[in-house]
Amino acid sequence: MPGIPQKKAKTTMNTSFRRALKAAATTAATAALIAAGAAAANAHVTVNTDDTGANGYSHLTFNMPNESPTAKTNKLDVKLPTDTPFTSVSVKPVEGWTAQVITTDLPKPVTVAGATVTKAPTEVVWTANDPAHEIGQNQYQAFSISVGRLPAAGVKVVFPAAQTYTDGKVVNWDEKAEEGQPEPKHPAPSFTTTAADDANQSQTPSKQAAAPVSQTTDATGAWGLGLGLLGAILGAAALTMVPASRRRTAK
Repeated sequence: MPGIPQKKAKTTMNTSFRRALKAAATTAATAALIAAGAAAANAHVTVNTDDTGANGYSHLTFNMPNESPTAKTNKLDVKLPTDTPFTSVSVKPVEGWTAQVITTDLPKPVTVAGATVTKAPTEVVWTANDPAHEIGQNQYQAFSISVGRLPAAGVKVVFPAAQTYTDGKVVNWDEKAEEGQPEPKHPAPSFTTTAADDANQSQTPSKQAAAPVSQTTDATGAWGLGLGLLGAILGAAALTMVPASRRRTAK
């Protein structure tokens, strides 16, 4: 069988390569948009906890991304529950930020671990010390506290938060998410307690302080997914060139 002229084979290969690259670019752009949409949808002030067991102590980490294209974030104000108050609250230092734990009288006395509590920490405020430590565009910061004791199992603990920007804008993350309903525009950070375990019953704040705190964001995970998809797409595009090259060599 006569071979394909070298010029024609080269033209065919170049056409296939251009088509493969175009398809890869289109799919990659789509994947990037999906990732960006996922990141934007999850760019809220959220709370992560390392233990949700009732009656125990836990680390709570509040992740706060900057959502403004023109201003920085310089303050986070988190309200603590008053109907199921924490009797112990300690703050993990954040470089360049000052934290203040505010203790006030409770609206009504509450029984915690058999004791009547009338005053408790009800608010934690973090403030940037200088412009160099404010949270800029495409940045986030994590703020951690150790708290206890957690309320009974099945209680949804809500933390209304206020995020302040350098241009004076304040975004209140205080809307309660209802089960079976669409997520509100500004959901309040929250978690639900689970059944107590033996470890929770014996824990103290000092023991809990030794445990590491995981600091991640949903936005970071979304971008990681998008980059993974992009790598897979470009790899597949490169593989489409192998059969054409082999056919040219064989002929």
